Amino acid sequence: MTAPLIDPFQRAVNYLRVSVTDRCDFRCVYCMAENMTFLPKKELLTLEELDRLCTSFVDLGVEKLRITGGEPLVRRDIMTFFNAMGRHLESGKLKELTVTTNGSQLEKYADQLYAAGVRRINISLDTIDEAKFAEITRWGRLPQVLKGIDAAQKAGLRVKINAVALKGFNEDELIPITQWCASRDMDLTWIEVMPMGDLGNEDRLDQYWALSDLRNTLRQAYTLTDLAERTGGPARYVRLEETGQKIGFITPLTHNFCESCNRVRLTCTGQLFMCLGQEDMYDLREPLRASADNAMIEDAIRAAIRLKPKGHDFDYSRQKVDGQMTRHMSHTGG
Repeated sequence: MTAPLIDPFQRAVNYLRVSVTDRCDFRCVYCMAENMTFLPKKELLTLEELDRLCTSFVDLGVEKLRITGGEPLVRRDIMTFFNAMGRHLESGKLKELTVTTNGSQLEKYADQLYAAGVRRINISLDTIDEAKFAEITRWGRLPQVLKGIDAAQKAGLRVKINAVALKGFNEDELIPITQWCASRDMDLTWIEVMPMGDLGNEDRLDQYWALSDLRNTLRQAYTLTDLAERTGGPARYVRLEETGQKIGFITPLTHNFCESCNRVRLTCTGQLFMCLGQEDMYDLREPLRASADNAMIEDAIRAAIRLKPKGHDFDYSRQKVDGQMTRHMSHTGG
């Protein structure tokens, strides 16, 4: 039996997030500069290479695979990759194949994703006001996303909305978004804005809205019950007793969530980041392309896991307006 992936702090690594592209059809103000310079396509792993790497991780005990970007569904022929990963669901090695998306392409792909074995998706959506949506995404259009959500639910996909808490932008939508998700039977998770990448003229200190404040505001309208539930991720959950909703909070800044971290992130260029909030990475592209022997890849993966740090370095205490991590979230994969 293959030994599981265990990091230096005795945490089992069984969750891989894979960025299949750094490109996106939106330009969200907390994620990208408006005039982004994307990676040359020749630097990206091919879909076949992504398959080989992900298969190696699955063989080493990874049970959950989340496909991210950029916007993963804008990559050409991406369903070829999803269908290939579906074989690991059929074998029982992979327990879950899921995706994080901005929803723009779901009207086209929802049925195909379900057919490939995807059952849950996360949709990044920070406002349900059409004008504000156009403002924050720069290039996005809310009706397109809403049609995607309709298609996803019709296809049988369980939808969770991920909303980044942005001070002065969506504070007044806390209750409306909560009510809207309840009306559509969608889970909702709020995320603190993370200091990653230079955004040009955007100021993250002005954007930062602590989820402790958000939670206190929510408590004024609802009865909150803390849940012990964990989904293998960093979110803490509460139940709103009046609606029965489950609301998640991801708080990398006001609450360090590293003690139970079980994931690593693979970029579209084959770099493995053992921590979202650290710059250290391990290059898997070189051994991938150097040999047809998968043993070399597995040795490289194990070597990388041995370097996984105890926790991240996200911190706004230095009062810097730029991102502390030089890479953008779109490169690492959310």
